[in-house]
Amino acid sequence: MNRPPLLLAALFAIVPATPAAAAAAPPVEPLWELMLGAGAASTPAYPGARESSSRAILVPLLIYRGKVFRSDETGLGARLLRTDRFELDLGFAGSLPSRSRDVAAREGMPDIGLGFEVGPRLTYRITKPAPDSGLRLELPLRAVLEASGGLKHRGWIFEPKLVHELRPAGAAWSVETSAGLALGNRAINAHFYGVRPEFATPTRPAYRSDAGLMFVRVGLSGSYRVNRDLLVFGFMRHDSLANAANRDSPLVKRGSGTSAGVALGWTLRRSSRPAEN
Repeated sequence: MNRPPLLLAALFAIVPATPAAAAAAPPVEPLWELMLGAGAASTPAYPGARESSSRAILVPLLIYRGKVFRSDETGLGARLLRTDRFELDLGFAGSLPSRSRDVAAREGMPDIGLGFEVGPRLTYRITKPAPDSGLRLELPLRAVLEASGGLKHRGWIFEPKLVHELRPAGAAWSVETSAGLALGNRAINAHFYGVRPEFATPTRPAYRSDAGLMFVRVGLSGSYRVNRDLLVFGFMRHDSLANAANRDSPLVKRGSGTSAGVALGWTLRRSSRPAEN
């Protein structure tokens, strides 16, 4: 549910990614690249939490730009269909774990484990008025799985998003802005916002969650290619729970939250073959 772009997603096992980092890439991208990635990110423990979770890490990354299977700056997944206007892929993402002992509102409750998300995403390119910019609509539907004593299905999330990308021809930088929302079924909302009777306290009453809006999100991301081998990337996003279906849950302590992160990618080796677009 909280997915920074791929480099940070790979670094922190969080969450998809946006194509902003690819915008400033060389005109002909290699089929694969072996990179060393380093970065740091801070996100709320979960949407509505007062506490934040921060991570910093250094890991090797394999970038692969095949015709079907891809692990690149745009995300991890399998492309099923592509036309001038439409693209359908099967995407994968993740979310950070949150320990209840670190979140006052969830003290004594089960931890939120490392999350994985998988599902189809339909992308429609609404307009592309110039070679260096474009507007698209992304419609991802994902099943949420949690690694906690095994792999457990926690529910479904639908996250429609409108994205505008700006990547001037020949420039080393790119910028992407987005606006969207997340809708969850009752099961996933219960995972984050429900309080079962056995976990109720005088200050945390039992709460049965509803299906519906989880949050509204706006985001900004950008990249800068320092040279052929070094890429710098950053993102910031803001979530609002003002009209969320479960804003009255005792686990919602803030009506909004902000996430931010930066990352560096250094290419160690690259393929002589071009990417299969």
